[in-house]
Amino acid sequence: MQITIRQFERAPHLIERAFDKRIGLLILATDHTTEPDFAALVANERIGIYVNRVPYANPVTPDNLRAMQPSLSAGAALILPDETLDVVMYSCTSASVMIGDAQIERAIHAAKPSAKVLTPTAAAVTALSTLDARRISVLTPYTAETSRPMFEYFAAQGFAIDRFSCLGLTDDREMARISHDDIVAFARDATAPDSDALFISCTAVRAAPIIARIEAAIGKPVVSSNLATAWMCLRLCGENEARPQQGHLMTLPLLMR
Repeated sequence: MQITIRQFERAPHLIERAFDKRIGLLILATDHTTEPDFAALVANERIGIYVNRVPYANPVTPDNLRAMQPSLSAGAALILPDETLDVVMYSCTSASVMIGDAQIERAIHAAKPSAKVLTPTAAAVTALSTLDARRISVLTPYTAETSRPMFEYFAAQGFAIDRFSCLGLTDDREMARISHDDIVAFARDATAPDSDALFISCTAVRAAPIIARIEAAIGKPVVSSNLATAWMCLRLCGENEARPQQGHLMTLPLLMR
């Protein structure tokens, strides 16, 4: 069969951007959770989500987490090469503690100098402060060895930590398979009566879709790693609509302090 392919004489009109705002996600090679959470919580007709993965090998240990640092600049550079991003979020809470927020920001700025750089730890601090939470409980899926630096991080940020609980897992793929029912059950047991809020660490843990359910179970505001970064990304992109069905944090504006 023969056909003549017709090419229009007029070139198509090109808009400046496919989306008004661009968010880059730098996630672990083994991550099951960040992309679905951001697709559900952040992506819309104004905000495009662009993803690259960095090499990572289990188990989740301080040394393996630090080993990602040399890959960050190159990983960020491959998210829409030679184009600007509004935000770049490095999606690993425990590695953000081990490597350091400032070091991650420098590494990503080497590739994307104009982007706002977010880490789950820094976003969690901003979220908890926005909730006026000074006394907190913390739940992590990690071992005690990996959890201790996180305790020290939040203590150094000025939070009083009433209770710190961990689940002892060493594989982030297993962390992504904790059932919603068990997340609620562990959250209930991890929350101290005097705490103002609960922080659930780890971008692998599927807590963000059920934050309102956890809040109803414990009677306090809840911040998870992915909820904190999603909330900050939305606010930095000018999306300020309150979403009470997604938890108390999602009803609040971002107050830069």
